[in-house]
Amino acid sequence: MVQGLDTRALAIYSPILDQLSQVEERLRDLADSSIPELVPLLEHALSHGGKRVRPALTLLASNICPQESESPIKMATGVELLHLATLIHDDTVDDADTRRGQASVSGRWGKEVAVLLGDYLFATSATLVCDTGNLRVVRRFAETIMELASGELIEYFNTFNPQQELDRYYDRIYRKTASLFRTASETGAVLSAASEWQIQALSSYGYNIGMAFQVVDDLLDILGDEAELGKPVGNDLRQGVLTLPSIMLMQRYPEDNPIPELFRKPELNGELERTLDMVKNSTIVPDCYAIIRDYCDEAISALNTLPAGKSRDSLESMAAYVRERSR
Repeated sequence: MVQGLDTRALAIYSPILDQLSQVEERLRDLADSSIPELVPLLEHALSHGGKRVRPALTLLASNICPQESESPIKMATGVELLHLATLIHDDTVDDADTRRGQASVSGRWGKEVAVLLGDYLFATSATLVCDTGNLRVVRRFAETIMELASGELIEYFNTFNPQQELDRYYDRIYRKTASLFRTASETGAVLSAASEWQIQALSSYGYNIGMAFQVVDDLLDILGDEAELGKPVGNDLRQGVLTLPSIMLMQRYPEDNPIPELFRKPELNGELERTLDMVKNSTIVPDCYAIIRDYCDEAISALNTLPAGKSRDSLESMAAYVRERSR
C-alpha cells in the first residue's frame, strides 16, 4: 500500500487500491536491483513519490472499461517512474538540495549520479511501457518525454526574464506537468480497449486536471508555508521562474513592480517579500482560484459522457480534491 495517504486520498483511490498495491510492489522490486551501487539510490528515489496521483489516474481511467490485463499495472508503474525521473532531473537543474523536506538525489550523491539515475529511471519506465505491446501507448509515452524535456528547456532559457506572456506560460506548464497527467489517463483508457470518444474524454480530463494541478502548485509557492511545501516560500521567484501569479503581477503593475529588480539581484529578500505581499494584497489570488476552478470544471465536464461507476466518481472527486488543495 502507498504510505502516507490521507483519508481523502484513500477514499478517492478505493476502487483501485489493490491495483495500486501491485504498482507499489513493482516499484519495490525495482529497488531490489542486482547492481549493488543502485540499491540505495533506488530506495531513496522510490520512497519519496508522494501520493502516486499519476499512476492512480492511469488505473482509474483503465477501470472505466475494465479488462483482465496486466497492461494498466505496467503502464501505471512506467508513468510513476517517468515522474520520479523528471523530479530527479528538475532538482539537479535547479540545484535543489531537498525534495519534500528530504535530501534530493543530487544533494546527497551529487549532480553526476543524479543525472545518471534519472536516465536509468527514464529507460526503465520506457521498458515497462513497451511491455504493454501497444504501439499507440508507446508513441504517446515518447511524445510525453519530448514535451517534458522541451518544457524544461523553455523554462531554463526564460529564467530571470521578467517579460513573459501568459500563452507561453500555459504552453510551458502543459509540457512540464499536464502532458504527463494527460498521458496517464489517456493511456489507461487505450489499454482498457475503450472507444475513441471515451479515450478523448479521458485525455481531456487528464489535460485539465494537470493544468489545474500546476496552477495550484504555483499559487502554493506564494501562499503556502515552508513546512508544508518542503522548500522556501517564493522559491520559484528565487530561481528566476515566473508563474501565473507573478506574470499577472507584471502585467497589472508594469511600472511599479519589484520583480525586475529581484531578478537583477536575487539575493534581495526585501524585493521578494514585496512581491509576495503585492500578490497577496491584490485580486490575483482570487483570479488564480477562478482559473483553477475552470480547469477542474472542464475536467469534470469531460467525464459526463462516460459510464457511471465508482472509478468515474473517483475521478470527479480527484478534480474536487485538486480544486481544494490551494485553499
